[in-house]
Amino acid sequence: MAANQPPKSRAREKPVGDEEATSDLKLGEFQQVPTLSLSEARILINAVIDARKLKRPFEETEILTKTQDYLDVFARFKEKDNVQAVEQILGSHTELNTFERSQLGSLCCDTWEEAETLIPSIKDKMSQNELQEMLDEITKLRALYVTSLVLLLWIVFHYMQPIGYWQISIS
Repeated sequence: MAANQPPKSRAREKPVGDEEATSDLKLGEFQQVPTLSLSEARILINAVIDARKLKRPFEETEILTKTQDYLDVFARFKEKDNVQAVEQILGSHTELNTFERSQLGSLCCDTWEEAETLIPSIKDKMSQNELQEMLDEITKLRALYVTSLVLLLWIVFHYMQPIGYWQISIS
């Protein structure tokens, strides 16, 4: 009975490009296109929006708002100095493609095994020790940001509590 029925949907078209991010990186027409990490994209988009708002009234679209929300959640580095430091670390490894560098900056892998699993094309481009050293440098920047944030919160709660800023009186 099922063999006599017409298909319920069209056959899926095969992708036109030859893009593939496996052990053999194939980016097709995007091979030489510069890429950004999520943190870099967040900084860039926010700078463009701020500049546009200064020139004239600017209405944010739903897509732009959702993109900003996504980048706020998934960008690992929020401060411009840290983003630049990560880019400097990654940029010094010219054996890596820009796509691979932006992936490393976005994923923030803890170990070389994790990095090679998620970005298989980097496997033969640098030694495991070199890769781990680079990842450790990036992790230090991430840890520095978290430590600074925790310290700031401690200072706020420690010094504001006795003054009574956090107490709410209900009459």
